[in-house]
Amino acid sequence: MSTLKMYIDGEWILNINNRTRKIISPINQQEIALVTEGDRNYVDDAVKAAKRAISKGSEWRNITQQEKVYLLNKIADLIEERSELLAKTETINTGRLYKETISDDVMGAAYEFRNYAGILSEISGKTHNQSSELFSFSIREPIGVCGIIVPWNYPLMTASSYIAATLAAGNSIIVKPSSYTPLTTILLFEILEEVGLPRGVVNLVLGSGEEVGNTLATHEDLDMLIFTGSTETGIDILRNSRSIKKMELELGGKSPIIVFDDIDLDVVVDNIMFTAFLSQGQVCVAGSRLLVQDTIYKELIDKLVKKTKKIRLGDPMNKSSQMGPICTKSHMEKILAYVKSGLYDGARLACGGKRMTVEGLEDGFYIEPTIFVDCKQNMKIVKEEIFGPVLTVQSFNNESEAICMANDTKYGLTAQIYTDNIQRAIRVSDSIEAGMIWVNTYLESNGGCSVNPYKQSGIGTIGGLDGLIEFTKSKLIHIRTEPKKTNWFGDFTGN
Repeated sequence: MSTLKMYIDGEWILNINNRTRKIISPINQQEIALVTEGDRNYVDDAVKAAKRAISKGSEWRNITQQEKVYLLNKIADLIEERSELLAKTETINTGRLYKETISDDVMGAAYEFRNYAGILSEISGKTHNQSSELFSFSIREPIGVCGIIVPWNYPLMTASSYIAATLAAGNSIIVKPSSYTPLTTILLFEILEEVGLPRGVVNLVLGSGEEVGNTLATHEDLDMLIFTGSTETGIDILRNSRSIKKMELELGGKSPIIVFDDIDLDVVVDNIMFTAFLSQGQVCVAGSRLLVQDTIYKELIDKLVKKTKKIRLGDPMNKSSQMGPICTKSHMEKILAYVKSGLYDGARLACGGKRMTVEGLEDGFYIEPTIFVDCKQNMKIVKEEIFGPVLTVQSFNNESEAICMANDTKYGLTAQIYTDNIQRAIRVSDSIEAGMIWVNTYLESNGGCSVNPYKQSGIGTIGGLDGLIEFTKSKLIHIRTEPKKTNWFGDFTGN
């Protein structure tokens, strides 16, 4: 098995000290790859290369919009050409279903590059009327050297989204994927090399979060850091940063699903299962707190538990499988610890709650889809982000109580509301403290939209033109057409 390399300053390289990491599949704990491991020195090399590539007068700095659009669309073409390889690799590395990775991840990644190719021409400054002799205008420039730290759950999609946006804005980048799931990011960099980006514009450093991630996040020559991960790690990044740099942080969530008693229960149960158990619940915007109006509480739970028990766990490459394994052993153990906590605190386990060890799954990190009912607001499983296939259920009496329960969290990423009353939907949406709200649906969106996380769920604007502008900085220029004296200190003639 050959060792997969890093990509720095236009070259594929190995750590000279032969540091490597085995990549293990969560499906069966088999070794699927061996990758080189970088260190702080390789981060320094990558930042220096990126800084040179973005310097005034460089090839990348002087690239035209038309050339940039061509490159971004070419990247999308190559992603689509290699869709099966990318999807299979993502599935084997993360444990997510192949039918997800081939449609959502690969096609989504290609879409991100095409989307930003389509809107980059909208980056513009402004003119300001002053007088016939003085006018002012602003221009938008690349923010500079950007560090991108990619999470383990959606590596291809997350990396593609931020790489596409930062390149569209004209920046140079250093990407650090998760040490657990780096494989599709490596494949993506093969594509970036093939399209002919100038040397040093894109750099890939592999390694642990403790060394490579921290070195990148705190690097003094970084102009912007983009991080997707837990709120706790995001707080550490803010606390430890040693220089002034712009940050975009997409962090944790504990999103509520509010169900009123005027909704079709069969429709809403289907949507609840989708939001709670898609990708084994390892989705930052997943609905993980179900709030049900008391008049339909028992009926909804009965329907939900009955259908959830029928979910088929299995090899994610198998078309009949409906859920795959948890991404890593350590995260599986963390989820199971939360299950124990729920039982200890008195929540009633309605289904699931165990590791699946039936024949064929015994070597993988599979957890049954889990539902806790009769939960209380102060329980650990209700308060903390579990990031797994665990759904908590609580009841509410009226609209006001539902809003209070939904907002009683430090997170504010997303929320869902299910009701046939559109006036109520708008009223409740206005009261919920979250950056994105779905009404009677989940995950449906428009690629041109932008969103801001609320509370402890992040910093910055994500997606759309507003999100693209986040990766630029504004320069204001004042011009007087005819220079003239100020006479602030007199005319120096003695008068």
